[in-house]
Amino acid sequence: MATLTIRLSDEKHARLRRLAERRKISVNKLIDELSTVALAEFDAETRFRARAALGSPEEALRLLEDLERRQAR
Repeated sequence: MATLTIRLSDEKHARLRRLAERRKISVNKLIDELSTVALAEFDAETRFRARAALGSPEEALRLLEDLERRQAR
């Protein structure tokens, strides 16, 4: 497992800390969860673009719908 050091404004750090407290998780776990969401969105977009390049609009639309469902969570 890797360690990551990031620089955030004091205000942003405080807001993230409050959000983590509200969810009853650590800030570390919150960042891990947010990273997972960002990577899932990136992967879905990448698959969408690859399918679109192959000329499969039906599959591309299915992937786009999957992405929209994930973002609604």
